[in-house]
Amino acid sequence: MAAELHPRSGKLIGLSNSNRTAQRNQPVQEFNHGLVLSREPLRDRDVFTVRIDKKVNSWSGSVEIGVTALDPACLDFPSSATGLKGGSWIVSGCSVLRDGRSVLEEYGRDLDQLAEGDRVGIQRSARGELHLWVNGHDCGAAASGLPTRLWAVVDLYGKCTQVTVVSCEPPSSMERDTERETVDGHEEVMVCGVREGDTEDLTSVVNLAAATNGTNGTTEEVPELPPTHNRPDKFPNNIEPETALTEHQLFDVFNNAIVSLYRSEDEGGGGRDLGGGTGTDSGTGGRGDRGSSSSSGGGAVNSNSSNSDSGAGTGNTGSTNNSPAVGAGLGAVTSGMMTNDALLFHEKCGTLIKLSNNNKTAERRRPLDEFNNGVVMTNRPLRHNEMFEIRIDKLVDKWSGSIEIGVTTHNPNNLDYPATMTNLRSGTIMMSGCGILTNGKGTRREYCEFSLDELQEGDHIGLMHKASGALHFYINGIDQGVAAAQTPPMVYGVVDLYGMAVKVTIVHNHNHSDRLRRNNAIMRALSPDVGRPRPALSLTSDPDATDRLLFHSNCGQKAAIISEGRTALRPHATDDFNHGVVLSGRPLRSNEVFQVRIDKMVDKWAGSIEIGVTTHNPAYLQLPSTMTNLRSGTWMMTGNGVMHNGTTILDEYGHNLDRLKAGDTVGVVRKEDGSLHFFVNGVAQGPAAWNIPPSVYAVVDLYGQAAQATIMDDMADLPPLPEDSSEGPTVMSPGSPCSVAGGNSANDLRFHQLHGTNAVITNGGRTALRQNCRSEFNDAIVISNRCLRDGELFEIVIQKMVDRWSGSIEAGVTSIRPEELEFPNTMTDIDYDTWMLSGTAIMQDGNTMRNNYGCDLDSLTTGSRIGMMRSATGDLHYYINGVDQGVACTGLPPDKEVYAVIDLYGQCVQVSITSSSGPLDNSLCTSNITEKSFPIHSPVAGVAHRLHSKHGKNVVLLGEGCQAVRVGGYAHGIVFSAKELKTDELFEVKIDEVDNQWSGSLHMGLTSLAPPELPSCPMSGLSPSLTQLRAKVTWLLAGSEVRRNGVLQRQNYGASLDRLMVGNRVGVKRCSDDTMHILIDGEDMGTAATAVAKNVYAVLDLYGRVTAVSIVSSSVLEDAESIKAPSLSSDSCSDGEEESTPVGSTKVALVPNSVMAFLENHGKNIQLSNQNLTAARVSSYNQGLLVTAQPLPRQQLFQFQIDRLNPSWTSSLSLGVIGHSPDRLNFPSTACCLKRSAWLLQRDSVFHNSLKICENYGPNLDTCPEGTVLGLLVDGNSCLHLHVNGMDQGVAAQDIPNPCYPLIDLYGQCEQVTIVTDNVPTVGGESGEARCQGDMEKADMVDGIKESVCWTPPPEVNPNKTCEYQALCSRFKDLLTLPDGYFNEDAKYNLCYCESCHKLRGDEAYYKRGEPPRDYALPFGWCRFALRIKPHCEVSSAFKKWHIAYHGTSVGALRRTLDHAQLLSGTSSIFSVSPAKMEGPNGYSEPEENSNSLPDRDRERDRDRERDREVPRVQLSPTMRYSGLEMFAPKVQFRDPRSHCCHQAQVGFQVCVRPGSYKVGPQNLGTSEPLDPRFSNTEIEWITKEQGGTLLYGLLIRVE
Repeated sequence: MAAELHPRSGKLIGLSNSNRTAQRNQPVQEFNHGLVLSREPLRDRDVFTVRIDKKVNSWSGSVEIGVTALDPACLDFPSSATGLKGGSWIVSGCSVLRDGRSVLEEYGRDLDQLAEGDRVGIQRSARGELHLWVNGHDCGAAASGLPTRLWAVVDLYGKCTQVTVVSCEPPSSMERDTERETVDGHEEVMVCGVREGDTEDLTSVVNLAAATNGTNGTTEEVPELPPTHNRPDKFPNNIEPETALTEHQLFDVFNNAIVSLYRSEDEGGGGRDLGGGTGTDSGTGGRGDRGSSSSSGGGAVNSNSSNSDSGAGTGNTGSTNNSPAVGAGLGAVTSGMMTNDALLFHEKCGTLIKLSNNNKTAERRRPLDEFNNGVVMTNRPLRHNEMFEIRIDKLVDKWSGSIEIGVTTHNPNNLDYPATMTNLRSGTIMMSGCGILTNGKGTRREYCEFSLDELQEGDHIGLMHKASGALHFYINGIDQGVAAAQTPPMVYGVVDLYGMAVKVTIVHNHNHSDRLRRNNAIMRALSPDVGRPRPALSLTSDPDATDRLLFHSNCGQKAAIISEGRTALRPHATDDFNHGVVLSGRPLRSNEVFQVRIDKMVDKWAGSIEIGVTTHNPAYLQLPSTMTNLRSGTWMMTGNGVMHNGTTILDEYGHNLDRLKAGDTVGVVRKEDGSLHFFVNGVAQGPAAWNIPPSVYAVVDLYGQAAQATIMDDMADLPPLPEDSSEGPTVMSPGSPCSVAGGNSANDLRFHQLHGTNAVITNGGRTALRQNCRSEFNDAIVISNRCLRDGELFEIVIQKMVDRWSGSIEAGVTSIRPEELEFPNTMTDIDYDTWMLSGTAIMQDGNTMRNNYGCDLDSLTTGSRIGMMRSATGDLHYYINGVDQGVACTGLPPDKEVYAVIDLYGQCVQVSITSSSGPLDNSLCTSNITEKSFPIHSPVAGVAHRLHSKHGKNVVLLGEGCQAVRVGGYAHGIVFSAKELKTDELFEVKIDEVDNQWSGSLHMGLTSLAPPELPSCPMSGLSPSLTQLRAKVTWLLAGSEVRRNGVLQRQNYGASLDRLMVGNRVGVKRCSDDTMHILIDGEDMGTAATAVAKNVYAVLDLYGRVTAVSIVSSSVLEDAESIKAPSLSSDSCSDGEEESTPVGSTKVALVPNSVMAFLENHGKNIQLSNQNLTAARVSSYNQGLLVTAQPLPRQQLFQFQIDRLNPSWTSSLSLGVIGHSPDRLNFPSTACCLKRSAWLLQRDSVFHNSLKICENYGPNLDTCPEGTVLGLLVDGNSCLHLHVNGMDQGVAAQDIPNPCYPLIDLYGQCEQVTIVTDNVPTVGGESGEARCQGDMEKADMVDGIKESVCWTPPPEVNPNKTCEYQALCSRFKDLLTLPDGYFNEDAKYNLCYCESCHKLRGDEAYYKRGEPPRDYALPFGWCRFALRIKPHCEVSSAFKKWHIAYHGTSVGALRRTLDHAQLLSGTSSIFSVSPAKMEGPNGYSEPEENSNSLPDRDRERDRDRERDREVPRVQLSPTMRYSGLEMFAPKVQFRDPRSHCCHQAQVGFQVCVRPGSYKVGPQNLGTSEPLDPRFSNTEIEWITKEQGGTLLYGLLIRVE
């Protein structure tokens, strides 16, 4: 038979070398589709052998090999070999599968452990048996009864990427003679190919593995194993380093010898003092008695041994026989001690359970439909000290809750199985989550730190019923301690496959994974150290150095230990960035500092050294690639965060380890109180974690740039720990979020890192949440990181609530410092120095002092804001949504510090600190403000700021635009800066004159309205006051209130402008984090507004008392350290450049744009093209993660365009940034699974490490159409911004690390994106004059002069061309069968006002229209279809000044209304036209003109006629929140012809109404609740009776 591969193969396979070599393409992106078959069927006894040429570390799993009866010429290749059916036998790992089902779990060598250069072959023997050959060694029969016509199968799976066929011929005679045989069903331990004279060494090796006690004193005594250890701690020192065995031979020897020993130990009666069997010549096997002192020897490995000391053979007979039967004595021991009473699952089980694998595996059927009825029990009672252990094979991510395990006294033969085992009320002890339930009731809430609900596939769970009656549980081999002290003597093991748990398998102690863990330390000890000669093996510590901290010899795959255990290094640091984990050789003592110095670094990778502690013993730990992958008993400092079991628990902690250099030091210490502290260069970084168990090992992960580190023995230079200092507060590093050094600004308020047990602090200390919120309701107290100043507001917003509990958030203050506070269950349990508001009760020291306070915290909902403030007089005030609720209590000691306290109790789950937190001082005492304390900086000559020539009609500019004077009235005094303000540029004026006959004062702020856009005549273009300015967007401070377009945003901001006097100075600036700051006499009042646009002008209003101001600021940013005067020529040049800049342009990139491209490493369904600028998802709906190859520079806008959407899926893309290198990223299926240093924008929310930190941010990304350009920018203050079609949506997140990498998830509908470069135009990028609907309405609002009433947006401003809501409304309109002639032919005039569409356009909620201007609201939630305007109504000069209103109607009245083209009496719905007398009860009667000129008799006759005639009235409203009520617009039900789903719809009209033709009055619903925040209920209804006074403008449809 030719040693070739068949030309037909898996879709990713490439063949070469005359079809002898197969390579899997895209090995880093794909792990399967690598099947190859032999060219011809196998002949009997031919071994089809391949050599592994290449492997990668990206995946788990490796080469798989076997045979199949399927002809490759007509085979439909599956993705992997285990998918072959129709007579296929595959060896995968150490399991044998037939047609995809496991038939043998523990077989031969583990193929996953083979390395490059290893050979593996497959053979069908003449007896029809399947044999696996590894490096020329026969692993024995894997299966029998094979058909005669079979092809060899090789699967280049996972790590294996290339193989070459080396032979296909029968084995040599020597190999045939050394094939393995079985004795009584158990493997004999053999080694073939050993040189003569080497048998003695081999004898020592096997004796080492088999011995438990030396009989003659020459072999070192091996101590008794503790229950949690699976192999001896000590081994003899007589193994010679020159043993002439290959690594694989040694592996086989130790593998089989240790397995046989533990098999005999665990299954042969459980005793440790085992006797050995005799040599094979004797043919007998025995077991030593426990009481026998002479029965502790191991079985003889020499077949000629005649020693008969109680059946024990010696391990050192001096025989030179090199028979292949070496180790038969040990095999005899095994066979003689085996028992057939194996622990299996009982045949009787839960109704949904399916048993397989000889009843070792249990699986719950229909796991996506059912979550219970999955109880299984053992087939016999558990013996004392017998381990019952299972492995989790499969989980589903649908249900809450997971596996439960325990014991029961119930016999499975007699038990009526319950749906869940915790329903049993007798004889049952179960571990559920992290607690213990006895007879269905919780007896221990927190039994261990592990929760069964958080375990993953592959994790092990075990239990042991001790002889003392105690019950212990084990997680991944770690004893969790006593769960129950006394259990009945006879109990069965029970497993409940509940919720997420679907499939488990009973694990016996001789399984392959345990074998690997036990052998790992031994094999590594036998391997030579890098860089020095290998000494003789000695696992016994040097007695002289027992106290010295050294690295353990068991280290990561790519790491090495040198310098007698003091130094660890990655020898090939430029080739690999991970697998560099090293641990200390012994546990740390309390207060013992473990410190290492970074000796060597490489600049190839991102990330660097990580340090921490773990409970895992390095001798038994299967080391992960990075320590943060370990999911139990581990605390690590990584970057500037702290992780516990792979999950971030502190987001910003201490100095960033990624920024350390060679020579820097890092350290860790566990204190006596169980707290964990880290050191960087000898500086304590503060407590990082608490409740650390006492026996922990130090861990160093030489990751990324860190290549070598050495343990530092000299700890004399380390300062005392924070608690040991007598200086007072805990000293934190400058990088700590809890640092109080320099904490003088208002925005440094954070939550302290000390908190209640169930609380979690994230988002840089700004967000607090209660974990396990549906199972825990308390223990979630959080406290401010520093004390509050007098008059300082601490405000939080409720972000998440659950409806499971009673009671809710509690808030207050305490004078107990966080470091001294022993956090109770609830804060009201504290009986000293604490004041809390709980519900409506004010409590001091746990006692109720006052009931029925002005607010009820239990009634607050998501989005509510709560603040607290202690005044200088010692009064405590609470603020709800910015409104002061009055004095809650008095007498707070003024000399004591107070900290804000929040108790996340009951329904309240998550809160965040708002930007409103800060000083609350509304008084301005001018007597205390002098020019000495706030010196005035004179403007630099020639470059002073100027005022724009466009201004209010009562303003006159003097002094070349440096001074403004209001010459008449109290209003119409708006003035602008001459140019846009630069970032952080201060525009400041001084008050020159005041007139005390007026009230009110100066208003000041920023506006995106460009003064050049205003009309030339100043009298016609501006509102009377700045608070009424609605053109574009305006942020302003009026008094002490911050307003946006006149809408109140914040109260009690800083000092009130109403108290300014002559000489005071007021300034405004836009900071780099898109915030507006107001400065009074040089003092920054803090953030006034957020999400301020980039291109803004300073604007001020000489209103009320203030009549004249002059500019005192310069247009050049003043640098106090600069001595050079600014250049006049450069200033004029900048003037010219700015004047030539288009008004609509956005200056986003403040640094030159660097070329960005996608990284080659990405989600497995991604395909890159166009020089990695274009990415497409080629299959499925997920696995579409992308990261750029380059980090995102600060101030640079990264943009990409949505190229293709697939409406077959739901949802769409998400985007954001990650704070670590993408080389480190193991891509999950979706971006929301990223839980470390990740900020994600998804739909209209912002997530940080998968936790939602912000809602209602920007447009809904799921509705972005094709062609939308999305962008990400990180500004100079490390704030993340989202840009949509060039429009900045404001700050999404703060404290973004540097560097960071843009991240895109092509999920659901979004299938392709392209990075926007200079050659790729953005949407609307070429039409600088294009204006969105919001712009046109804003221009329209300026007294209604610039636009006709029938304004329509151009096509390019309808960004959401694929809006599903608009399409649904359009389909409903089609069902109405209205004539097309009623509607405008051009569909571009139809507008959707759904949340996504109006946010994409940047619409404001309210606009003005007509003359005189009157407010109206946009119909958010509705869809407008433009109506055709009758010719006689078009473009009338008077008609442009009509107002906008809305009218709700019924579906049945639509046609007649449209026929008349206006709202006629009697034609509208029953609610909109109501009969009313001329003098109705609402008093909307028209005044009787010239009534006095009529005779009394005529007037009475007219009144009689009017009584007989009813006058119809048409009801309108400026908001659809009123006109769209169901009593006005009845709902109708319809079935969508496309989706066949039922919906409810309402209809109405957007109309133009002539000013003066209607009366404004109150609503007549009888409700007192405000319907619209802009319109009072007393002015929300308009009544008109005039025919021709209304014009139909658009048909409105809303669908639910």
